[in-house]
Amino acid sequence: MLSAMQKTSTRKQPQRKPKPELKWQTGAYERFADFNFILPYPFLLLCRLMGVKPLEALTDFMDNLSCGSWNREGRDTAKEHLINYFIAHGYGQDHYTEVDIREIFKEMDAVGMLFPRESNGKMVDRYAKWRDKHQTWWFKKWFRKTRRQHL
Repeated sequence: MLSAMQKTSTRKQPQRKPKPELKWQTGAYERFADFNFILPYPFLLLCRLMGVKPLEALTDFMDNLSCGSWNREGRDTAKEHLINYFIAHGYGQDHYTEVDIREIFKEMDAVGMLFPRESNGKMVDRYAKWRDKHQTWWFKKWFRKTRRQHL
């Protein structure tokens, strides 16, 4: 037992990461990931020339490609280019057809469009809970698709 005169540690405890929704969300697929990598020098130079922080460019890329609900206004053209980029690189085509991949993106976009923009915090919280549950169901639906099981 500590006496009134003993000091307790004031060091900050490392924050715990939330438990993964799905058991495979660890390692390379961890949602709350910290990345440490070297930016390609031309990318860094381009960002500086354009006055865009590299983190902002990378975050915009991920937000647009994930068809999220945050900051959607005026991004449809950029999103379509990124989807075409994703497909042109062949991502996922070992598991899905191009038609399937485009459908995956359409379904992701539909969920993002449902965000209750002009609502109170309570409705946003309800949407977020529903969205998280739906996205887990949606992932499992596509992951179990017949073509993927044969690989």
